[in-house]
Amino acid sequence: MRIDLHTHSRVSDGTESPADLVRSAAAAGLDVVAITDHDVTGGWAEAAAAADETGIMLVRGIEISTRYGWAGVHLLAYLPDPDDPALGAELARIIGGRDARVPTMLARLRGLGIDGATEEALAEVTVNAGATGRPHVADLLVRLGVVADRDQAFAEYLSHGRPAYVDRYASDLVTMIGLVTGAGGVPVVAHPWGRGNDRALTEASFATLADAGLIGIEVDHLDHDAGQRAQLRAIADRLGLVVTGSSDHHGTGKVDHDLGVETTAPDQLQRILDRAAELGSPTTLVGAA
Repeated sequence: MRIDLHTHSRVSDGTESPADLVRSAAAAGLDVVAITDHDVTGGWAEAAAAADETGIMLVRGIEISTRYGWAGVHLLAYLPDPDDPALGAELARIIGGRDARVPTMLARLRGLGIDGATEEALAEVTVNAGATGRPHVADLLVRLGVVADRDQAFAEYLSHGRPAYVDRYASDLVTMIGLVTGAGGVPVVAHPWGRGNDRALTEASFATLADAGLIGIEVDHLDHDAGQRAQLRAIADRLGLVVTGSSDHHGTGKVDHDLGVETTAPDQLQRILDRAAELGSPTTLVGAA
């Protein structure tokens, strides 16, 4: 069984509709795929319909923006109740932070002489997006011919310390773990050492997070080298945490992150489903026979 537990549609910063994402996953030979758009659940219904159509099993999830100390950390939340009021209120606050910084980013780009960096132009590249972020601004810069791709846009304009970077609100990681589990969801830290966060997310940190309700670590991710994977796998084993592997697929928005390039073992998915059942969340996957 081939399982990919981290993908994005154009409801956040992917380039495929939720339905096309699921169809692509089926065509890639996956048996199970999770849709985990940034901070939103708006693609779930469309993805579920496509899963029923194709027969692939769908795990409904979210990738949530959080902060742990000085570091930004992404938290994957599997099978939470999308109508939970506490989780929904915090996700709305995160989305508000995303949306609020966009005009400032665009103004900074115009100050750099990029006159086409307007909200009207950005709207043309964010159709159906429930969460607007830096990747969309990067896509606008590509469309304007300022850069060749998203990577160049981030490297020259949008990453921390670059001229158009603007900070935004992100939830406290420990608090968000509590909100996710309170909504019946299963929290797994995404690509924890992929952005220099090995200094922030130490084994002691993971132990603290496990005490708060963290269930797993996304170990097999293209942002981790072989040595990091071995260390993270050992930490997960010592702390009794689930180990996942995922593509972090964004369609054409992220080079080389093809569906199924990294996968999760079936027994680890079962552990996620077992924990969801303990938390009272429905665990029958859409598309399952």
